[in-house]
Amino acid sequence: MNYTRENLENSDTPTADRLLQRLKTQGPTTTAEMAQALGLTVEATRQQIQKLVAQGWLAGELQASATAGRPRQRWFLTSAGHQRFPDAHAQLSVQLIQQVRQVFGEPGLEQLIARREAEMLDSYRQRCHARSLGRRLEQLAAVRTEEGYMARLEADGRSWLLIEDHCPICAAAQACQNFCRSELQIFQAIAGPGARVQREQHLLADGSRCVYRIEPMTQA
Repeated sequence: MNYTRENLENSDTPTADRLLQRLKTQGPTTTAEMAQALGLTVEATRQQIQKLVAQGWLAGELQASATAGRPRQRWFLTSAGHQRFPDAHAQLSVQLIQQVRQVFGEPGLEQLIARREAEMLDSYRQRCHARSLGRRLEQLAAVRTEEGYMARLEADGRSWLLIEDHCPICAAAQACQNFCRSELQIFQAIAGPGARVQREQHLLADGSRCVYRIEPMTQA
C-alpha cells in the first residue's frame, strides 16, 4: 500500500496495512471479527489495534449486541486513518479551489464544476451504456474503481448499492461539497429516468464511506 505520509511507525507494517485496508473496504468491525479475517489471534489483533489507536488512525465505539449481552467495541478509521490512502494531490486541489473562488467568485467555481460534470458525464456514458440497469451500474463501478474510488456494486433486494470505500478527491470535496452534488447528478443520469439514486452514507458526513442506493422505479 502506498501511503501519502510517513511509513507506519512502531508497528508490524504488513499487518497494519492489512488491518487498515480491511477497515477501509469493509467498514467498522470488532477485534474478534478482524482477527478472524486476518488469520491472527485475538490478542495479537488487539495489540495491533491499540498501536493504531495510539497513533490516531483508529477509534472505537460501543455497539449494542444483537442478543442479550455486553455491548461490543467496533473499530473504525478516523479522518487521519482515511488520509493514509492516496488523495489525488489534495493540497494542490484545495489551493486551486481557493484561488478560483478568490478570482472568479462562487459563480466561477460553479461554472468550473458544471464543466467538469459535463465532461465526466460524456466520458461515463461512453463506457456505461449497457441496456440493463444492473450491468450499467457494474460498468459504472468499474470506471469509478479505475479512478481510485475503490467502488463495488452489491445487490440489496430490488435495489443496488454502489459502495465507494475511498474518495481520492476528498480534500477538494471538503473545500467545495458541490463536487459531491455533481457526482450524485452524474450517477442519476447514468441510472436513467427509470431509477432513483440516493446517497445513504457520506464520507464527509461522518460516514466510513460513500454509499448510493439505486432503486428501479418499476418492476424489472
